[in-house]
Amino acid sequence: MQPTKQIILPITGMTCANCVSTVERNLKKLSGVENASVNLSSERATVEFHPESVGLDDVIARINKAGYGVAEGEADLILARSIDNNDARAIEKKLDEIEGIVDVKINLASNRLLVKYIPTMVNQAEIRRKLSEMGFSVVEEDAGEEDAEFLAHDKEIRRQKRLLLTGVIFTVPLFLLSMANDLGLLPMGVAHASWLNWVMLALATPVQFIVGKDFYTGAFKSLRNRSANMDVLIALGSSVAYFYSVIVTFGVIDSHVYFETSAMIITLIRLGKYLEAKAKGRTSEAVKKLISLQPKTARIIRNGEELEIKTDEVKLGEILVVRPGEKIPVDGVIISGRTTLDESMLTGESLPVEKQQGDPVIGSTLNKTGLIQFEATKVGKDTTLSQIVKLVEEAQGSKAPIQKLADRVSEYFVPAVIILALGTFLYWMFIAGPAMQGMSNSTFTNALINMVAVLVIACPCAMGLATPTAIMVGTGRGAEMGILIRSGEALQIAGSVNTVVLDKTGTITRGQPVVTDIFSLDTKYVENEILRIAASLEKGSEHPLGEALVAEAGNRDLKLTEPVGFSAIPGMGVRGEIDHLAVLVGNSKMIGYDFQHNNHIGIKTTELQKDAKTPIYISIDGLITGIFGVADDIKPDSAEAIIELKKMKLHVVMLTGDNTHTANSIARKVGVEEVISDVMPDGKSEKVIAIQKLNRVVAMVGDGINDAPALAQADVGMAIGTGTDVAIAAAPITLMSGSLKSVPRAINLSRKTLRVIKENLFWAFIYNIILIPVAAAGMLNPMLAAGAMAFSSVFVVSNSLRLRKMRI
Repeated sequence: MQPTKQIILPITGMTCANCVSTVERNLKKLSGVENASVNLSSERATVEFHPESVGLDDVIARINKAGYGVAEGEADLILARSIDNNDARAIEKKLDEIEGIVDVKINLASNRLLVKYIPTMVNQAEIRRKLSEMGFSVVEEDAGEEDAEFLAHDKEIRRQKRLLLTGVIFTVPLFLLSMANDLGLLPMGVAHASWLNWVMLALATPVQFIVGKDFYTGAFKSLRNRSANMDVLIALGSSVAYFYSVIVTFGVIDSHVYFETSAMIITLIRLGKYLEAKAKGRTSEAVKKLISLQPKTARIIRNGEELEIKTDEVKLGEILVVRPGEKIPVDGVIISGRTTLDESMLTGESLPVEKQQGDPVIGSTLNKTGLIQFEATKVGKDTTLSQIVKLVEEAQGSKAPIQKLADRVSEYFVPAVIILALGTFLYWMFIAGPAMQGMSNSTFTNALINMVAVLVIACPCAMGLATPTAIMVGTGRGAEMGILIRSGEALQIAGSVNTVVLDKTGTITRGQPVVTDIFSLDTKYVENEILRIAASLEKGSEHPLGEALVAEAGNRDLKLTEPVGFSAIPGMGVRGEIDHLAVLVGNSKMIGYDFQHNNHIGIKTTELQKDAKTPIYISIDGLITGIFGVADDIKPDSAEAIIELKKMKLHVVMLTGDNTHTANSIARKVGVEEVISDVMPDGKSEKVIAIQKLNRVVAMVGDGINDAPALAQADVGMAIGTGTDVAIAAAPITLMSGSLKSVPRAINLSRKTLRVIKENLFWAFIYNIILIPVAAAGMLNPMLAAGAMAFSSVFVVSNSLRLRKMRI
């Protein structure tokens, strides 16, 4: 079986958690769909499927069949030259090959191209690029690179506002007329006149069937899918009050009408939906802010001429020019010039970074001082910024384990409320009512009103929004600080971490060791000669300590020799032949020497280790010929970061392959009490397991490459470092800054997000637990119930939005 494929689709028409479970359930019924996860807050579905068994069209068709839709973008493009039928067929064929293109229509008379596409899978830039590759340039576009999802959301807000205003126009006079009649404020000739009910019916009907149309449509779709959602409750509750009043108006029974109740229920809930839609729009502002960072245009050199083009049109390998004060358009490598870059949008660090020829530059960072030319190495969806946006969007669409409880409750919630409402009616109709006033019309009316109150007070929306809104805001806030969180699960686990395991090299230290001492132990070899031999052998090594020897040899302008028979022994060192000499370079295990037999070597080793320097030995033809002292400077803020971790009541452990003396020296300087040293790279994950067996929740912090097994084994892995590759690191949490201070910030962000989720869930559950019984007891007016229901969802979203302003 082929590997699975993952797509993200923007879903329309969802109103509550039951809609989420309906879409998920329908998608999982498709043969070939491995998993489907739907997020109510972001209104997106993440679908994992086997492409040989099911296609995109099948997935979209299933969503439509369930009664929901997939948001589409529309590109209206005009081609620069005239096209014929053959051109049109070629264009249609090529564009249809792009996954995410829904429909292509070509008008030969006007050379106009209308392309419908799914904005989470493809964008207008890719469509234009594909046309350009075919030789068709676009000279005019109707709206540029518009955010189709944003437009759809904005359109929904305007629709909700329009319906709300319609509801207010009819409901306010209806409510005032009804209250004035009940309180005896109307003139004698008008009060209780037979035609008054007909006026109320005329005012209530547009609200019921125009403003409330969505609730009926949503209820029908839900029931058709053999489930029940919030729309079912609203449609039932408002319809009972409305149609009971219609029966009274037609004189079938003699009783009071409740048109104002049905209209107020719908209008108040519509107000809540409008406020909720506006608030939900703000939960994704962090992603929009990231996308807006990319400059719209780029300055390139073509045929010796400097041209300004759209950033979307930059191709791999092209040479770009960036002046001081301008943003870097795409990722690349500097080929000429020096400058400093403000990379705070990427790393969260405000200090500018010096860049020169050969250094990488990242798109959307700000060029501060010098003019540079660089070669484009990543464009379009491959740039670091695009990868970050993709990671954040995937995280925002994922579910945290804590959400499973709310999902399970929501699945059975609406049917349970309907049964409870029916029980409420029967209780007040046949038990409580007769006991108080005997059987009468007022008994029936009272039972009916109490049933309506139970139906409209229940709110599954708040439960459905409690977790995803907090995750959306939390992951977005993290991205702004240079903390990329891949999933809701990682965000939740990081909040419960009690032990932080830190790799030493590149995490606590800079990860760029330098040679500080050279001791020759054989008079035949001077310092430069043993350095030349060691560096010649290390040319084939990628170990940081070996690179330090090669760098020092370069500083001294030593001519290196090509090694023969080179081999590296992980965690020990390297071996080979240099100038027909058998050479070993590495640690004490590599050379297999017992220092007790040579007091001079032991003393030198101890001196180096006390100074937090790593001793590297060189053996030539079986004899130890020299010792190199190599030091890796501690990062300036490592000690401060570890103090912060301790203040957060976290246990800190340093895990390193370095020897005990060097490791302990570094640990003392930064304030780490527990040190695990002399650990081979493949043994780090075993040490993490040993810590986990002590009932500790472990966060492993490393460079994401050498520490990959340990990062995967930890409850949550954090890859720390800078550079373009780190954006797609395998760790669940990627810290774009090289600073260790990102670790306490990431954990603190997770803790605060988790606290907001718990607050949301508490209020969502307690609201229903307290108010549903109150409504069943006949102590809650249906209009108040509708207002409370509407604002419960608004409260949950607003509480999540507090994360944007919290100090982290």
